[in-house]
Amino acid sequence: MEPARMDPADALAELSRIRLDEVALDDVLARVAGLANRAVPGSAHVSVSLTQAGANRAIAHTSDLARRLDEWQYEHDDGPCLDASVSATSVSLPDLSDEPRWPDWAAQARTAGVGSSLSIALPIQEAVTGALNLYGSSAHAFDKSSIDLAEEFAAYAAVALANAHLYESTSTLAQQMREAMRSRAVIEQAKGIIMGQRRCSADEAFTLLAKLSQDSNRKLRDVAEALVARAAER
Repeated sequence: MEPARMDPADALAELSRIRLDEVALDDVLARVAGLANRAVPGSAHVSVSLTQAGANRAIAHTSDLARRLDEWQYEHDDGPCLDASVSATSVSLPDLSDEPRWPDWAAQARTAGVGSSLSIALPIQEAVTGALNLYGSSAHAFDKSSIDLAEEFAAYAAVALANAHLYESTSTLAQQMREAMRSRAVIEQAKGIIMGQRRCSADEAFTLLAKLSQDSNRKLRDVAEALVARAAER
């Protein structure tokens, strides 16, 4: 059953209103999949897949069927969405009953009620690539105008995905930096306590702190926090 249709211009406008600082990357991908499914004529199921550090993931999908078709490709390392991601091109399979390139996957798709598919590459950056995968319930579900629209939509979506990925990476880096700064602060406090108690240098205090960490098989920060907490209690 095809989804309720949406004017492509309205779908692109809605995509442009996504606030990347308020929405997680997975949520952005889910919005992309849902909008593509409603905007591209002939589409019955959509997924968005990403390839990062050699790992393939079906991040977003409008149905379990779309997810299963993607996962079959990952398990067998073979299929149109993987080919589209690697080659950064569009891969159209107009009739899955006559598909010599991926006959095993095509048989799986036909059994699930899919007659045609379209995979559009989403080149986000060198380390991350992906594909927008559209599945039609009948053969020749995607005519030229549908393919052109899907490619236009994918190009627009790739920008949103690249920005979302950059924002998420930046947020993760900022969190890691905050954690590092907090760790450094408590370690410096612990060093100060040791220096005051033992009348030793900063290097000697750090060496002692590191030895306590190694002997107790605990992280340096955890040892430092415990030492500061005991000093505060006293």
